[in-house]
Amino acid sequence: MAKSIKKSIIILGAGFGGLAAAALLAKDGHQVTVLEKNEQPGGRASSLSSNGFRFDMGPSWYMMPEVFEKFFAEFNKSPSDYFKLLPLKPHYRVFFGDKTQLDVTGDVQKDSKTFEKLEPGFTKKFDQYLAESKLKYDISTKSVLYRNINSFFDLVSLDMIKHGPKLGVFQSMHSYISKFFKHPKIQQILEYNLVFLGCSPKNAPSLFSLMTHVDFNLGVWYPEGGITSLVNAIESLGKEHGVKFIYNASAQKLVIEAGQITKVVTTKKTYTADIIISNADYQFTESILSDQSLRTYSEDYWSKKVMTPSAFLLYLGVKGKLPKLDHHNLYFGDDWSEHFDDVFKHHRWPINPSIYINKASQNDATAAPKGHENLMVLVPVAASLEENENWRTQYAEYIIRFIEENLNLKFKENIVYQKIFSVTDFKERYNSYQGNALGGLAHTLFQSAIWRPNNISKKISNLLFVGANTVPGIGVPPAIISGHLVRDRVRALDQ
Repeated sequence: MAKSIKKSIIILGAGFGGLAAAALLAKDGHQVTVLEKNEQPGGRASSLSSNGFRFDMGPSWYMMPEVFEKFFAEFNKSPSDYFKLLPLKPHYRVFFGDKTQLDVTGDVQKDSKTFEKLEPGFTKKFDQYLAESKLKYDISTKSVLYRNINSFFDLVSLDMIKHGPKLGVFQSMHSYISKFFKHPKIQQILEYNLVFLGCSPKNAPSLFSLMTHVDFNLGVWYPEGGITSLVNAIESLGKEHGVKFIYNASAQKLVIEAGQITKVVTTKKTYTADIIISNADYQFTESILSDQSLRTYSEDYWSKKVMTPSAFLLYLGVKGKLPKLDHHNLYFGDDWSEHFDDVFKHHRWPINPSIYINKASQNDATAAPKGHENLMVLVPVAASLEENENWRTQYAEYIIRFIEENLNLKFKENIVYQKIFSVTDFKERYNSYQGNALGGLAHTLFQSAIWRPNNISKKISNLLFVGANTVPGIGVPPAIISGHLVRDRVRALDQ
């Protein structure tokens, strides 16, 4: 494709969407400057290093590897040019409230034997479930994810028409999974990844069963050095094509004249550009417009939407080894629905939570000093919860005791480093609406695809959006894809 007319472009935010868009647009010949509020790239995928420990502060799962291959291929490169990928075996370890545990290995035959013990007849039903999961994934990647969709008619394709009934758009994940499997542990394992989409099994469309294909067929990987290695790789790629990165430059106001943004006022200086692309939270971006009448979405709009959960995070450095834990660990309590209700219905702090624990030191000796482990503990909590330092400290102690008791794992006395990151921190560090952790609206049916905030402003001619707030949605791979989509929008401006 011929290169677009060269333009000056400012990108607000160096999250994955902003990083991907910057590199792609610079490759097209544009003059790209990225203004980042914080001291490092990555956005919610920041890195924390202290006392010899290193933590991925946010995303820690490397999935959908073909998305990254496709991105780097735009530059005639591969992820392997920047970092080494390690396939995780097992993919993750699951602990249950009844003190049992199992490993999901990614070997479908082996995993099927494990699940057969829970529910006889699993294998035959899972073959059908997995086939439908792959179909949904293939149709989504072909017809939806890599396309800018402006109306319902843009969703229509031969595949969508032919397989529409099988996509399960209007059926909830829980009801769909329940048709196949009755055992609650199997249901939990197949539903867990909805948390990373900001959903409950009861409000997410069954289309997202496509994540089972991602999990079991495409694999779970670990980039050597953590997700930070991916962040640094894309930043380096941008720099190779002339992208200028300016850190500690928080956007304060977007000045509008004659229907266009003419100035970006930051804590450092004022910048000008032909096009502004925001990787900051959509709501925050519009809240700093100098003319509030040009917002596409009002504060009332956001207040009525279902936001992704926030998270109560603990970054722990532990002396001694913890062989009971694997790289990725999930704890599911006996009452699976209670935690989801706490997050989406009651908006209260979970007392019987499901928990994710990442132990990167399992496969990365640089993540912790020798003879130590680094643990990132994540408890999904409702956005907008109130907290103070005293409560945060008490809740941290409660969660640590909860893990010790329910996983039969003793480590509290060996904690040599601890940092808490929670709702308030998401608001302050990322300008995150209500302190949500994942970057925007939950992927309920009417907050996805054409119902999701578009990546181009309806009222400001040179304002576009990229990242989890807009299409295609939440997660690292979708954020990368959003970079492709906004690049295509900029190309279309010249036509």
